[in-house]
Amino acid sequence: MSRTILVTGATGSVSSQLIQALSTSKADIRLRALVRSPQKAAPLIASGVEAVMADLDEPESLVPIFEGVDDLWLLTPPGPRAPENNMNAIWAARNAGVKRVVRMSAIGAAYDAPTRNGRLHALSDQELKASGLRWTILRPHFFMQNLLGFAAGIAASGNFYLNTAQGRLGLIDTRDIAALAAAILLDESKRHDGQIYTPTGPQSLSMPEVAEGLTSVLGKTVRFVSVPDEAVRSGSIQAGLTPWLAGMMVEYGRAYGAGWGDFTTTHVKDVTGRDARGLPEFAREQWPVAA
Repeated sequence: MSRTILVTGATGSVSSQLIQALSTSKADIRLRALVRSPQKAAPLIASGVEAVMADLDEPESLVPIFEGVDDLWLLTPPGPRAPENNMNAIWAARNAGVKRVVRMSAIGAAYDAPTRNGRLHALSDQELKASGLRWTILRPHFFMQNLLGFAAGIAASGNFYLNTAQGRLGLIDTRDIAALAAAILLDESKRHDGQIYTPTGPQSLSMPEVAEGLTSVLGKTVRFVSVPDEAVRSGSIQAGLTPWLAGMMVEYGRAYGAGWGDFTTTHVKDVTGRDARGLPEFAREQWPVAA
């Protein structure tokens, strides 16, 4: 029998890849994508996906959108209102009779996490666990696609800048996060219920090693420059981030520099049956040609 899967954050890096993975599967599913504007809905509608407009900030707007949904992919935007967004979605899911929620949390989400984002996600994870709904939680590592934000600077000077020092990270391609989420959502058994997965890439790499990897693939010298926290904060704000998000970026870099992210898991392969992509594969397939 056909199932309806609702995808939130539908135009973001992970959810857009998830929609593609689900759309190309042979499963008997109906996809519904939640967006906040007609402009964001248009490309989804053109690709044959049912796009619906609502706002996680407004719980009443979610009521008709959640009707008839069997499975929910719950991704909330980072920010101080993230727990409120999660609360609104869980409320709507419970009232609509949604059977299962697969939620994207954050690496190391805990009450004592070194980042405000991780501490807020711990609240939302706990709310989902206590909701009475079937649940699975994903806590992915640093996205390889975050490196694309440095592409223009690397093209211009060969340098990129972070406050991670020599800290190592188990970077992951967002396509592998989406593949993991798709495999869970398409599995109608209950083997993923109550599970927390922390998807990572195959290697834990320092940013100097990332620079070496990019140098090898791009054919031009790439250099990592470790900078103070305040340089990351001011640079993030100049790039258009809010002070809250800029502070979050500083906290993650500081934590990674202290060794907090130096680990890998096999969760992608355990669930999907294939290895997670490494940095060279990501760079060859995703790096802008002009860069």
